[in-house]
Amino acid sequence: MNKISEIGSTFFAYLKRPDLYPELRRKIWKNIFNRSSGLRGKEEAEKWCASLAISEKDFIENILKTPFVPFEKLFPDEFASALQAQAKAPVKMGGAGSLSVIYYINEFANAKKSIETGVAYGWSSFAALASLVSRNGTLYSSDMPYILQNQSEDFVGCVIPEKYRNNWDLFRFADKESLPKIFAKSDSFDVVHYDSDKTYDGRLWAYNLLWSKLKKGGVFMSDDIGDNAAFKDYCEKNNRQPYIIEFDGKYAGVIIKD
Repeated sequence: MNKISEIGSTFFAYLKRPDLYPELRRKIWKNIFNRSSGLRGKEEAEKWCASLAISEKDFIENILKTPFVPFEKLFPDEFASALQAQAKAPVKMGGAGSLSVIYYINEFANAKKSIETGVAYGWSSFAALASLVSRNGTLYSSDMPYILQNQSEDFVGCVIPEKYRNNWDLFRFADKESLPKIFAKSDSFDVVHYDSDKTYDGRLWAYNLLWSKLKKGGVFMSDDIGDNAAFKDYCEKNNRQPYIIEFDGKYAGVIIKD
């Protein structure tokens, strides 16, 4: 599909979904007036991340003060089944992030209510729920539909084990529509995991809002923070102490709320 055809197909796909019209308006505005937002400050962000980065193991053992066992070894049967579920999915969505970090920050916070933005196959959801279910907690998830892939909605969260699904509450809108709906159910959270709108402006909007809903002693995490300078600038402006974790050539940022 060439670029013009893709734009046309995307536009008409949105027209069939009145519930997504607010996001369509935002996408039109971003593509016309704010196309550089996704990569703003990327070079300085990557240097900053590289200068501070530690491994998953170092973060979990030295900061969270717990022995490190990789997530896939903690839940080998569930993990193997999740890989099979992803392999069977006929649509392409985002891959897994740092599952071990996601699991252990929920353990560290003794989380009963967690929120994430961005689901796709549901790897991060799986990792969070593996911790939450032990306390009968709830994961609230916001995920924008994959508008050009007709079957995608059937496979969002497909790797999440069936036994965890009663503890999962999924909202299928853009964050600006999903988050108010989630906050109507719960106004505070033990863990925040951000992995949706990757633009500079989109991140800063969400960071400020989600931080205000995070409990004292809770944990804030954002993926792919080397893509632009949003996380760096947010931390510096608000005097936050971040931990930068490197895995698979990417960076995640974590902040523990004092």
